[in-house]
Amino acid sequence: MKRLLSSAAVAVSIATLITTVTAQTGKPAATSAGATPAKAAGPSASKNFTVVEATIPEMQAALKAGRVTSTEIVRQYLQRIGTYEDRLHAAITVNPKALELAAERDRERAAGRIRGPLHGIPIALKDNVQTTFMRTTGGALAFENLVPPYDATLTKNLIDAGAIIIAKTGLSELANWVAGAPTPMPANYNAVGGQGYNPYDPRKDPRDATFDGRPALQTGGSSSGVGTAANFWAGNVGSETSGSILSPSNQNMLAAIKPTVGRISRYGVIPITADQDTAGPMAKSVSDVAIMFGALESPSPDPNDPATRLCTPPPGRDYTRFLHKEGLKGARIGIPRASFYDAFTPPGGEPAPAGTTTGATAEAGRGRGRGAGGGGGGGLAADQKQAMEEAIAVLKAQGAIIVDPANIPSVVDPDPKNNFLRWGQCSGVTNAKGKDEDCSVVLKYGMKRDFNAWLKSLGAAAPLQSLTELREWNTRHANAGAIKYGQSQLDISDEMDVERDRARYEADRAKDIRLAGTHGIDEVMKAERLDALLFPGANGAAIAAKPGYPTVIVPYALVANAPTPAFPAGFDARPAPFGVSFTGMACSEPKLLELAYAFEQATKRRVAPASTP
Repeated sequence: MKRLLSSAAVAVSIATLITTVTAQTGKPAATSAGATPAKAAGPSASKNFTVVEATIPEMQAALKAGRVTSTEIVRQYLQRIGTYEDRLHAAITVNPKALELAAERDRERAAGRIRGPLHGIPIALKDNVQTTFMRTTGGALAFENLVPPYDATLTKNLIDAGAIIIAKTGLSELANWVAGAPTPMPANYNAVGGQGYNPYDPRKDPRDATFDGRPALQTGGSSSGVGTAANFWAGNVGSETSGSILSPSNQNMLAAIKPTVGRISRYGVIPITADQDTAGPMAKSVSDVAIMFGALESPSPDPNDPATRLCTPPPGRDYTRFLHKEGLKGARIGIPRASFYDAFTPPGGEPAPAGTTTGATAEAGRGRGRGAGGGGGGGLAADQKQAMEEAIAVLKAQGAIIVDPANIPSVVDPDPKNNFLRWGQCSGVTNAKGKDEDCSVVLKYGMKRDFNAWLKSLGAAAPLQSLTELREWNTRHANAGAIKYGQSQLDISDEMDVERDRARYEADRAKDIRLAGTHGIDEVMKAERLDALLFPGANGAAIAAKPGYPTVIVPYALVANAPTPAFPAGFDARPAPFGVSFTGMACSEPKLLELAYAFEQATKRRVAPASTP
């Protein structure tokens, strides 16, 4: 292997896993990225069960019927990792005890003990989610061998629900709060695992200006949906500050829930800012993410995360009760045309080219392309708009009441001081101190406050004591690849003074909530009595992120991958996935899941990537 996947103390290489699988199955796993995947061996193989595109309910039904074991499911997934990982770079660390844990779950099942809805199901965690049994790197070289002293609350919840934590996924380093302007980090790049690639077109960008190993087809950031899309595991847990669940789900044709901030405990997740951070599930179907969501949520508020007091979970944390095929009948769904569908010029601004997005977010520099990002302004390209018009027609046919347009008041407000599009997120050297009058300091302030608190929580296990020490360490180890794209985001965060800049932070936080929530999503939803707003792809991520509102995204279409500047002649770009998102106000996940499931069942548009059959 060319990439370091693990430290000897806490993980195992893909090659070792293949050897283990070979020994236990009696057949070798394929190792070439271009090879045909090895057929699963063992008793269950003869019963024709395959993990490829299998949903969690299908796996659970097969496990219950005895058609497959958890051990066999893990074996198949490990064989797929061994076959395709070198091409995709989906995993930073693979759990060396995955097969052992699967055997334990099988013994428990045989004894009649079922832990919960994920019993024996392999789930991967973004590598900013702490585990005491595998390293947690955040993709940063400084944390390459960090074994935290405590598990994240969500890690415990998943294990309690019976999940097998099979791997830690790639990510944009430290959730992409490392390198902004002038040299922003590409989506899904980190110094530990390198660059991740999209299974729908796992080739490098051939354009001279961006020929640095980044993907031709964006993967989204900062969470990785690559391994889930390629069937390396049943689903994965991502984290989002402003688009980091929705963007990779959109780009990898996945369903996902970006929850209300506080639904899922953030304790033990490397932070950007507690004001907007949340973890959430990513999988291939709405039913899968609903099951994962209930397992991730704690049965009662987590004393380590006060925000978990905001929403009350349903009885038994069972979100599958909201999955109704008729869920769109009578639902009022708004279409925020201005900026998100149609090009719109904010007061005092210039319209962006069609098919682009504007507005700085935590994903600034994550390769936001044609409708892939979290802002607005430029509207949609023609094929994206056609896909959304078809989606709206489906909603109408299923009995939904469409309010069109349902423009967001702060987006169309003629006063620049009250216009959401004129109020971005401070990012990179262009928004360092003295250049940040017209952007929110919430993320750069919160990163220093919350990252330093997180380091302190590690106690003696912390390899560094502060954000300042991390920046200094990165500079000393630049030649080893610690900061290939610089660290301008860390720089602008570290220049903040948590005490003296508090008043500015509080004012900006209040403005964020007013423009995105009170004068934004809240105002239009209340005025039009909406159940949800319908956004193209991940385009609504930034505005929903500021007040901490939930979104459920559904796989839907394939559109052209046509960046600007264009690919060179002769490069045949493969189509890009494109999803449909339902957004609501705080704690509205049950209704959003109902709408998303009904839409999914009426369309069933997800297709598996051809590069990983």
